[in-house]
Amino acid sequence: MRTDGHDLRHHGDAEVRDDGAELVDLAVNVRADTPPAWLRERIADSLSSLAAYPDGRDARAAVAARHGLPPERVLLTAGAAEAFVLLARALKVRRPVVVHPQFTEPEAALRDAGHTVDRVVLREADGFRLDPALVPGDADLVVVGNPTNPTSVLHPAATLASLARPGRTLVVDEAFMDAVPGEREALAGRTDVPGLVVLRSLTKTWGLAGLRIGYVLADPEVIAELERAQPLWPVSTPALAAARACVEPAALAEADRAARTIAADRAYLIAGLERLGVRAVTPAEGPFVLVRLPGAAAVRHRLRALGYAVRRGDTFPGLGEDWLRLAVRDRTTTDGFLRALESAR
Repeated sequence: MRTDGHDLRHHGDAEVRDDGAELVDLAVNVRADTPPAWLRERIADSLSSLAAYPDGRDARAAVAARHGLPPERVLLTAGAAEAFVLLARALKVRRPVVVHPQFTEPEAALRDAGHTVDRVVLREADGFRLDPALVPGDADLVVVGNPTNPTSVLHPAATLASLARPGRTLVVDEAFMDAVPGEREALAGRTDVPGLVVLRSLTKTWGLAGLRIGYVLADPEVIAELERAQPLWPVSTPALAAARACVEPAALAEADRAARTIAADRAYLIAGLERLGVRAVTPAEGPFVLVRLPGAAAVRHRLRALGYAVRRGDTFPGLGEDWLRLAVRDRTTTDGFLRALESAR
């Protein structure tokens, strides 16, 4: 789907399919070396139950308990992407607004459902920070990411909460929030923000993109509406097993340790980029960084020839051909990438 020259259906996995399968992957924001062995074992143990239809009650209760919510405020989905489709199809809205640059699937889903979508495009000069005054007062659906993909900007929770008002649904995509140490600025679990809908994904931190598991946190009335729009048994038994496992205390502690490692590795990457004269959008808080690089399209192709895949930025509204998104990896991988980048420029 192309809108104003932006391919809203282009995602990072396109960089590592087919002839890119052997490249070092800095294009996809899934944590490397995942899922861990203990999680693979939990998923494998669920396979003996495949003859029965999936029963999501235990997983739903576990996710609810993880956020201190009752189960009726939780909906399990086949990844956060399914949640965007459900919101677009189930909610009756007149003026949806999507804050860009951000993950393009929310706008694509809204357009596919027949909605006319307005954009609030944040500016590089402002560090891609959100000014609530930019959001039209009559917008009855507002979608924003936090931390935002691809900018890696973490908006203050108070700023996002200030967008809430009667008659408005405020959708905050927190797919990468568990990669933020301590989940600073999270709105998940809040029940005092009217119209708040929080989306979470378990695919990024735990390497489960192929399993498809995420969830929605919202008022019970909104959850019921979205659930009616879902097909029967939308989440598989192995995905339900993963959901239960990933919200256990030991898993949450592991995720937080991983988030702190990512933060250190991200700082290492940004420092290396600065030595090459490449500026990243900072402060960055996600497991990826956004950089502006003259001739980025040609550099991306030369990097492929040197064995590295990076995410093009021009498919994101608000960005152009001089932008690249880089996933944060371990320091050895980063050192190799920085040498390749120096050669490719």
